[in-house]
Amino acid sequence: MAIDISESQGIISRSCDNKPSLTFLGPSDALDARKGTAMKLCSYDSGNGSRAGVIVAERVLDVAALLGEQGGLRDVRALLELPNNPLARLQSALGSVSAAQGLQLASVRLRAPILQPPTVRDFMVYEEHANAGGTRQLSDAWYRLPIFYFSNPLRIFGPEDAVPYPSASEELDYELELGAVIGREGSNITEADAFSYIAGFTIFNDWSCRDLQRDEMEVRLGPAKGKDAATSLGPWLVTTDELAPHIRDGRLHVRCTLKVNGVQWMDNNGGLMYHTWGAMLERASRDSRIVPGDVLGGGTVTGGSIGEAIRNGLPARYLQPGDVVEMAVEGIGVLRNTIAPKVNPDPHYRYKAPPLESPAAAR
Repeated sequence: MAIDISESQGIISRSCDNKPSLTFLGPSDALDARKGTAMKLCSYDSGNGSRAGVIVAERVLDVAALLGEQGGLRDVRALLELPNNPLARLQSALGSVSAAQGLQLASVRLRAPILQPPTVRDFMVYEEHANAGGTRQLSDAWYRLPIFYFSNPLRIFGPEDAVPYPSASEELDYELELGAVIGREGSNITEADAFSYIAGFTIFNDWSCRDLQRDEMEVRLGPAKGKDAATSLGPWLVTTDELAPHIRDGRLHVRCTLKVNGVQWMDNNGGLMYHTWGAMLERASRDSRIVPGDVLGGGTVTGGSIGEAIRNGLPARYLQPGDVVEMAVEGIGVLRNTIAPKVNPDPHYRYKAPPLESPAAAR
């Protein structure tokens, strides 16, 4: 399935009254680069370690076997790093096999599709999240730039993994995000060409220690430790072609919902982005380099954090050990994690954030 590019990809610019207005780019054949590669790619473990797989009819087929890679492929990143358009070669190989040759999806453990990304860039392109529901004024730079920070590629969790509650924090939050996974290397990429570099999308949970984040950002650097403990990716990577019906104006228009312990705390549209995916990739790659397996988080979809849920009148609170957080994204799937107890908690650890002053004490 090829992505329909008859409707020009657009970017949002700000007019003098600070309202978004659309500026359209000319038609590009960049999105056609994913033609013929509509698949769900996963990393799975059937008891012998992680391997790259492709999901067909609720079964998992081994990618290395399909492509004749004798050494095996550890995850989706390893697949994307292969030469000679590996997604197109995989699609071609699928045409000559039966799904019955694979393993039942329910019989394997799904891992994060990218076990260790080369880099994780996390953007913030949803205005209502960035301005805390209109309670704070955004700088002009936010409207001009798709801004991002680098997160930790060494603390990646997958679907159904238990995520330890960070021992230095008392205010653990989730953030429901869409994640784009890079499929080929590049530098100085233009917005018009960006989709030809995106292999597909996954769900991205940016676990956030709000007390640590609030404390460290007083020195105008970060976030760092507040975002250092965990990121969840999954349940698989859906190739860009498969999501074609949801891609318009450079954005992924998909319904995003979130539940904690079965109670819905969020329901919104992932397409309500101020900056496009192309703009994010253009800025990320300028004077730099992107490679297969890099992950770009689009930032918290409007309503996709605990603070926003509270402002929206939902029964939200900071997370606790035992809580089950379930993120569902239309066209992709469900990413579910349970919060595990703190590991080696130390009540005397010296770098905890000081508690917030109560309103009475602040006076």
